[in-house]
Amino acid sequence: MIHDGFDRYGGDVLASGWRDAGRRAVPQVAADIGTVIEVAGDGFCGAVTRVQSGTVELEDRLGKRRLFPLGGGFLIDGEPVLLGPPAPAAAKAPARTASGSFAAPEARARVARPSRILVEGRHDAELVEKVWGDDLRVEGVVVEYLQGVDLLGDLLQSEPPGPGRRYGVLVDHLVPGSKESRIAQAVERGPYGAHLRIVGHPHIDVWQCVRPEAVGIAAWPDVPRGIEWKVGVSRALGWPARDQADIARTWQRILGSVRSYRDLDPALLGRVEELIDFVTAEPDAPTR
Repeated sequence: MIHDGFDRYGGDVLASGWRDAGRRAVPQVAADIGTVIEVAGDGFCGAVTRVQSGTVELEDRLGKRRLFPLGGGFLIDGEPVLLGPPAPAAAKAPARTASGSFAAPEARARVARPSRILVEGRHDAELVEKVWGDDLRVEGVVVEYLQGVDLLGDLLQSEPPGPGRRYGVLVDHLVPGSKESRIAQAVERGPYGAHLRIVGHPHIDVWQCVRPEAVGIAAWPDVPRGIEWKVGVSRALGWPARDQADIARTWQRILGSVRSYRDLDPALLGRVEELIDFVTAEPDAPTR
């Protein structure tokens, strides 16, 4: 019966959906790893640890794990939910190494090549390892340090390079007229010159190859002649320089500021890439 335009009994009780009239819809929630779920039937509460073959595994705070079928019968924050499978993971962009190269998926380090890259000191080796280490392991290239370019001639005599054993050498302060430049030219004119590639950056020390802004300073300070460069830099920046331990800690601070090739001076980047190309090229292949 209708009074004043109002139907006391509503519409057709046999119409579609009449059973759900006024009933709140239960939301469906993805069973993502780590989501805390309560089982409505027995009060078991735990975090999702695995979803497989239509079941979800929950682990409670005591480490007990139980399996349940996906679907209804679960609560989140006291509210009923339908538990569904996690959303498919979005495709990820190819990962890159610190040097900017695309990382090879599940790449294994290959057996070390006879060819190698030589650097002047421990700090140089650690910086090259941090930025190019992944690439070098894939290529099987070992980095060794000389403790000074002055010792290069002795190393070449004891372990001479050849067609299948190339040496790439990275030198600090390789500028015209420097001691390092004269040594490099003499070695290149020697009997092993054809199997060597000697390159370098213009800075006094490899510390300067790290961009100042990465370290949080405006610029690398000038150090007067007669003062050991690392000590002078540390003092000018207000960092401890009492002994070698202080210098080592300062280097770790600098090295820790390097996240990728973007934190390095291009004067170093190009030279290291050149050496990697040289020592990994096939014996008869042209090198750049």
